[in-house]
Amino acid sequence: MAETNFDLIVIGGGPGGYVTAIRAAQLGGKVALVEREHLGGICLNWGCIPTKALLRTSEVYHYLTHAGDYGLTVKDPGFDLAKIVKRSRAVAGRLNAGVTHLMKKNKVTVFDGHGKLNGVQGPSRKVHVAKDGKGVADLTGKNVILATGARARQLPGLEGDGKLVWTYKEAMVPEVMPKSLLVIGSGAIGIEFASFYRTLGAEVTVVEVLPRVLPVEDEEISAYAHKAYEKQGMKIMTGATVKSLKKGKDNVTATIEKDGKSSELIVDRVISAVGIVGNVEDLGLEGTKVKVEKTHVVADQWMATGEPNVYAIGDLTGPPWLAHKASHEGVICVEKLAGLNTVHPLDVRRIPGCTYCHPQIASIGLSEAKAKEGGRKVKVGRFPFMGNGKAIALGEDQGLVKTIFDEKTGELLGAHMVGAEVTELIQGYAVAMQLETTETDLMHTVFPHPTLSEMMHESVLDAYGRVIHF
Repeated sequence: MAETNFDLIVIGGGPGGYVTAIRAAQLGGKVALVEREHLGGICLNWGCIPTKALLRTSEVYHYLTHAGDYGLTVKDPGFDLAKIVKRSRAVAGRLNAGVTHLMKKNKVTVFDGHGKLNGVQGPSRKVHVAKDGKGVADLTGKNVILATGARARQLPGLEGDGKLVWTYKEAMVPEVMPKSLLVIGSGAIGIEFASFYRTLGAEVTVVEVLPRVLPVEDEEISAYAHKAYEKQGMKIMTGATVKSLKKGKDNVTATIEKDGKSSELIVDRVISAVGIVGNVEDLGLEGTKVKVEKTHVVADQWMATGEPNVYAIGDLTGPPWLAHKASHEGVICVEKLAGLNTVHPLDVRRIPGCTYCHPQIASIGLSEAKAKEGGRKVKVGRFPFMGNGKAIALGEDQGLVKTIFDEKTGELLGAHMVGAEVTELIQGYAVAMQLETTETDLMHTVFPHPTLSEMMHESVLDAYGRVIHF
């Protein structure tokens, strides 16, 4: 086994880990990256990227089935499930190869194996790397960043079996198209899969234990999305609990409890999307001062744990559990270690969140309810897609842009959207919040015509009684 010294050892090669490694190398550090499965992590290989490839396919299929609305003739549109899955995997594979190239380009040394803390050597940390139970390398580094991510939460009695009850992983590579599907959980992952399978023709039921779907979103946006899903033919059950799953030969009988009453639902397949748990096992945390709460590592504003020279980022730590949050945390961490005086702690209120269902959902900052709960007096603006020329021309006139401002200061507190391409639009508000833009700045900004982005402008104008086109 080789023993190698580094300035920084990153354990985990997902969007948090590999971005961190690159930035540390750019700052002149000698960097090692330890990854036990695939560079790019869950996000690139089994999450964010391949699911977007699947959703793109379902979007195109949706347009094919509505070709007549655009004056086009398409006879009997269909799909080849195996080719859909193959395309999704090819997209992930291409990007995985891209990350491998980036590691070489930035002179990051990659170790294929499972990394764990293994004590200290003088002022440095020791990390042992093993593959299939055999030692690969013993590394020493001045600092170690844990970026091991998370995995799907398994509820007792509702565990995935890879055949009839799926986690996100099996849901991305189906061998057959289920005619009926139960999705447990209506967060981003659950709703994206519900949207994909419904668009391709499956009868989809979504069960959510909380009072509304997409529970982290603004209540008004959540209600709008709920109606849109039901219009598409989804069955939505909120305030309901899946109590048990009884597996048959090729179907599952779910017992669902709502308002004290039980009912049974027979479906071909079940997708469990009830959250995540941090990958904290076998990291060598025993005997250290690293604190774990509810399967996630506790870290401060600079990503430092309670153990000297050990840091943690991404899904391994606290919410929001988003790839772009993990990447940014890693950059902040290594820039702080490098002594850069331009680095600032991450404000999680300025992290945009996106759900790529149909219609898309995007948000940043405080919801209207959260702003009011915080004692703020607010001004709220809204603008519907039906008032936008570009949306009408696209045939996508259903949606809403909502903005929330502090009545006293004009600070943009939050922005919430539902509709076509809002996952791209939200970044405009993210930049505005980062620059501490006021309503006056936004109202005096020139938005191009005809674009969907004009709705962002109109929503701001509406908050102050100046809306033009509605």
